[in-house]
Amino acid sequence: MQAQQKKNLITFVSDVIRWNLRGGFGFQLFRIVLFGIMGLGIYAYSFQARYGLSVTGMNDVVSWGFYISNFTFLVGVAAAAVMLILPAYIFHDPGFHRVVIIGEGVAVGAIIMCLSFILVDLGGPLQAWHLIPGIGLFNFPSSILAWDVLVLNGYLLLNALVPAYILYSHYMGRKADERKYRPFVFLSIFWAFSIHMVTAFLYQGLPARPFWNNPLMGPRFLASAFAAGPALITLILAVIHSSTTYKIERNVFNKLRLIIVISAIINLLMLFSEIFKEFYFPTHHSSSAIYLFFGMDGHNSLVPWIWTSVCVNLMATLVLAFNPGKNNPKVLLPACFFLFVAIWMEKGIGLIVPGLIPSPLGEVVDYLPTWVELCVTLGIFALGVTVVTWLVRAALIIEQDYGDIPDAK
Repeated sequence: MQAQQKKNLITFVSDVIRWNLRGGFGFQLFRIVLFGIMGLGIYAYSFQARYGLSVTGMNDVVSWGFYISNFTFLVGVAAAAVMLILPAYIFHDPGFHRVVIIGEGVAVGAIIMCLSFILVDLGGPLQAWHLIPGIGLFNFPSSILAWDVLVLNGYLLLNALVPAYILYSHYMGRKADERKYRPFVFLSIFWAFSIHMVTAFLYQGLPARPFWNNPLMGPRFLASAFAAGPALITLILAVIHSSTTYKIERNVFNKLRLIIVISAIINLLMLFSEIFKEFYFPTHHSSSAIYLFFGMDGHNSLVPWIWTSVCVNLMATLVLAFNPGKNNPKVLLPACFFLFVAIWMEKGIGLIVPGLIPSPLGEVVDYLPTWVELCVTLGIFALGVTVVTWLVRAALIIEQDYGDIPDAK
């Protein structure tokens, strides 16, 4: 019996690999481009591994830069999978049941990118042993960073193993046993909130950084995540709907739009609340916000970023809220794309770098990522896209070729 199960599992894995190695010319070209970008990232990282973080734009003042900015944003993208899990498993929405597996695939890719950004931010690969419990200096439970590592890896396992079990069951032509996976689905819901709240606490608990000492940081992390993540998932579902035979119901896009709008409005309200707090009666604790929005001592490299982000965020939210195209993809999809980019700009560089400037000694510097950071970042994004495409492609083939989704009934 065990030998047969092992054989079935090997067949399942080999079929998943085989499905992802075949495809049309366009798909193969897309894969080659992704591998080329990953190769560029590895080449850039080889410089960093040899010379250390001196080849990046980071310095004694800005010790967290482009890597941690992208890590912070992608934690929210990963957590946003809960916006599909909740309607699918709590409210038993059949439309979301058809796409929840795609959201979990996006979450897995986002978490892999998050962990990759943490690793490259360490400087060199030999520093990674510090993150291994029982081997390195993990400093658990006193270190918030140690908590972050644990919740990220736990969330990765939950979003990888539960869909894998469901897909394997469908592949074998049987219904997945809800008693085995449903408790882990509910656990993943609470875990999704924890990964972003712990990340917020990581910044919020640094007393020498008044820009981050904000009680709204945790809730705003969640609000921005539940706007940007579903916006990305909407774009992915649109690509799947238009380029495959796996069709997405129209009401799924409308419900996702409502989720995005509500979250984006809450995010903007909290953003304007923070702006009011910083500028209505400025104190020396407002220096970071002044540097971000208006520049300081001739250093203003982030000013165009943040104003572009706020304006694009506001316009995209208004378009999605008033829905002038009545869910017309030519209106909905660009609005989702620009909202995603605007939140990436504001939640990434616009949050991390100003929190470090000025330094506790009053030093003001400009930070811009170097070609090494940009290429490594592109390589990690290419890795994440590759993971998502592999997982989603296998999931779509299984759900179409091996029968309808029994769990949705």
